[in-house]
Amino acid sequence: MTEKKTHRARITPEEALAYHMEPRPGKYDIVASTPMTTQRDLSLAYSPGVAVPVEAIAENPETAYDYTTKGNMVAVISNGTAILGLGNLGALASKPVMEGKAVLFKRFADVNAIDIELDTEDADEIIQAVRLMGPTFGGINLEDIKAPECFIIEQRLKEIMDIPVFHDDQHGTAVICAAGLINALELSGKKIEDVKIVLNGAGAAGIACLELLKSMGARHEHCIMCDTKGVIYQGRTEGMNQWKSAHAIVTEARSLEDAMQGADVFLGVSAKNAVTQDMVLSMADNPVIFAMANPDPEITPEDAHAVRPDAIVATGRSDYPNQVNNVLGFPYLFRGALDIHARAINDEMKIACARALAELAREDVPDEVAVAYGRKLQFGRDYIIPTPFDPRLIHVVPPAVARAGMDTGVARRPIIDMESYIQSLQARMDPTASILQAIHARARQKQARMIFAEGDDPRVLRAAVAWQRGGMGQAIVVGRESDVKEKLEAAGLADAVREINVVNASNTRHLDAYHQHLYTRLQRQGIDREDAHKLANRDRHVFAALMLAHGHGDGLVTGATRKSAHVLAQINNVVDARPEDGAVGITAVLHKGRIVMIGDTLVHEWPEAEDLADIATRGAHVARELGLEPRVAFLSFSNFGYPLSERAIKMAEAPKVLDARKVDFEYEGEMTVDVALNPEAAARYPFSRLTGPANVLVVPARHSASISVKLMQEMAGATVIGPILTGVPQPIQICSTSSTVNDILNMAAIAAGGLGQVK
Repeated sequence: MTEKKTHRARITPEEALAYHMEPRPGKYDIVASTPMTTQRDLSLAYSPGVAVPVEAIAENPETAYDYTTKGNMVAVISNGTAILGLGNLGALASKPVMEGKAVLFKRFADVNAIDIELDTEDADEIIQAVRLMGPTFGGINLEDIKAPECFIIEQRLKEIMDIPVFHDDQHGTAVICAAGLINALELSGKKIEDVKIVLNGAGAAGIACLELLKSMGARHEHCIMCDTKGVIYQGRTEGMNQWKSAHAIVTEARSLEDAMQGADVFLGVSAKNAVTQDMVLSMADNPVIFAMANPDPEITPEDAHAVRPDAIVATGRSDYPNQVNNVLGFPYLFRGALDIHARAINDEMKIACARALAELAREDVPDEVAVAYGRKLQFGRDYIIPTPFDPRLIHVVPPAVARAGMDTGVARRPIIDMESYIQSLQARMDPTASILQAIHARARQKQARMIFAEGDDPRVLRAAVAWQRGGMGQAIVVGRESDVKEKLEAAGLADAVREINVVNASNTRHLDAYHQHLYTRLQRQGIDREDAHKLANRDRHVFAALMLAHGHGDGLVTGATRKSAHVLAQINNVVDARPEDGAVGITAVLHKGRIVMIGDTLVHEWPEAEDLADIATRGAHVARELGLEPRVAFLSFSNFGYPLSERAIKMAEAPKVLDARKVDFEYEGEMTVDVALNPEAAARYPFSRLTGPANVLVVPARHSASISVKLMQEMAGATVIGPILTGVPQPIQICSTSSTVNDILNMAAIAAGGLGQVK
C-alpha cells in the first residue's frame, strides 16, 4: 500500500512575500555573458563592432543562432486569464508566476527565459503581439491563458511562426501523464489500445492529455471525456464547443459514475473529491488512477487504496509517490528543440519525451537521488515517474526530443555527434540546487527537533518558523517567551508563537540535571558549582548544548549573533568540539557549476601536517556525503617544492601523512590554487595523482581559509554553505553572524541530516 508522507510544507503569506522581495524584488537578474570592462569590450559589444554580426545576420538569418542569444531564449507569455487555480486576475498579477516559470527553465535545463505579460484578452491581439516578437526568441511558452482562447492562440501561432510554440498548461501535463501511463500499463499488463480511459476535466490540460494518448494508440471509442455536466457524448449540445465535440463518443453513460464502470484508467484534471470510493470499486482489475487536481486530488491515494489495493495511483502533489509534475517536461522539451533550432515541437517530440521519462523510471536510481528523497526508489507501483531532481533528466530527455525532431524534419540544424551533445548537456548544469535539495530532503526525512539557540534574533525566529511550517520537524527556540512573542509579532508572524516551542532556564523541568552535568564536566577546570549554574542559566549556547546533550532536541544551530570562536568555546563546555577531539570546519563553496570544500574554516588556527591530514580526511567525508568523489589538494603559494619556503613545508608533509594512513581518496600537494582547479595549469605537472580538478581544498591556516571563502562570496557571488562542523559526536552547526534566514535554515538542515557528524 502507498505510504503517505505527512510532513507537508506550509507557506505563510509573509514568507512568500519576503521571498519575492529579498535580496531584490522578483526572481531573476540579467547577467552579461561577455566582458564589459574596457573600452575595447564596449566597442566589440556595441558600436562599431556590433555592425559586423548585424550584416552577417542580414545576409544569412540562420546566423542569428550563432551570434545572439536567440537559440537559447524562450518567451514565457501570459495574459493572466487563468492564473494557477486563482482564475482571471489580469496580466500584471500573473507576473510572479511567469517569473517563476522563467527561473524553472534556467534551473532545470539552462534555458534562458523572459516573462512577457500581455494586457489583453483579445486572442487576435495576443497572436499579433507574439508573432511580432518572433525574431527575438528560439521558442514561445504560453501559460495561464484561459480556454477556449488558449487553443485558438496556440494553433494560429503554430501556423504562422517558424519557432516552437508550446502551451504548457495543455501539453506539459499531457506529456508527464503519458509517461506515467506507459509504466502504469506496463505494470498492469495492459496495452494502451485495449484500455478504457475516463477523463474528468475537459479544459486545456484534459483535452491535451486525451489527444496525446490517442496519438500514442488509445482508441477513440474507448475514451470517455467528462466535464461538470457529465459525459461528453455524441448528440449532447449543452456546454459544448468544437474541442470537446472532437472527443464525443457513442455511449449510454451520462455521469462520471456511469463512465467509471469497468474503466481501466482514470485521469483527473478537475476538482477535489470528484471521485468516490464507490467509483474506484467499480473500475476494472489493476486500475490506474491519475488524480491530478491541485492542490487536492480527486481522490487521495489512501482512500483509493483502502478499497482497491491493486490500484496504481498518481497525483499532482509532491508529498505522495508518483507526482505528475510539469517540470519533468517543458524544460527538457525546449532544451532538445532549441538545440536543433527546431521550427516546432510536434507530437512525435512530445511522445519521445514521454517515452524517455518512462524508460528513465525503469532504470536503477542513483544513490544520490535515493539519499535526497530518504527512501529507496525502485521501478514499481510507487515509482512510475522520475523525480524532478534526478540529475539524469538533462542528458536523457533532450537527446530523445532532438532525435524525434530530426527524424520528423523540424530541425534546422541537426545534431551530428549525439555522444558529444549528451556530454555537453551533462556539463552545463549547476549542481548547487541538487546539493541543497538533497540536504533538505534528507533533513525532512529525519523530522528532527531542531534547537535554535538565539531566540532574540528575528532571523533565527523566522528560520525556526520556516523549519516548523516547512515540514522539516519541530522547532525549539531558546529565549524568553515575551521577547520571542514581540519579535514574531514585529515580523508579521504573531500566530507562530503557538507553533514553536520556546524553552529557557526558567521554564525547563531539567535545569537541575543540566547544572549537575555541567559542574561534573568543568569542576576540574576551575569552575565551582555556582559558576556552572550561572553558565547554564545565562548563556544560551551552553543551555542549548545541554539540551542537546540530554536528548531534549535532535540537533542544534547557533552562531548568528556571536562570533564563531566565542560560540565554539561556549559549546566546548558541554561537548568535545576542539581540534584535539577531531573537530574540523569545512565550508562548501558553490559557484558556476563547481563545488569545492575548503577547510579548516572554523577550528584549527594554525594546523600542522597531522592536523592538515585530519582536515583533508574530514573534507573528503563531507564531499562524499554530498555525492562527490573527493579529490584533495593541499594549497600553498608553491608547486611541488618551488619556490622553497619554510611556510610551505607542512603542506608538502601532509600528503605523506595520508600516504602512511592509506586513505581511500585522491590527494596531492603542495600546489597553487590554479594548479588545483585549472586542468590546463595542472597539465604542466603530469605526475600529479589527481585525476581531475580538486574539490576539497586544504589551506595553511584558518585565516587563509576565511579570507578565501569570504572573497569568493563577496566578489564572485558564490553560494556558501557552512562552515560545516564535522568530526564531533553531536549534530551541531554554527552559522556566521552575517547569515540570512536561508543560511540558518541550510545549517539546521545540515545538523538534522547529521552531515559530517561522527557516527
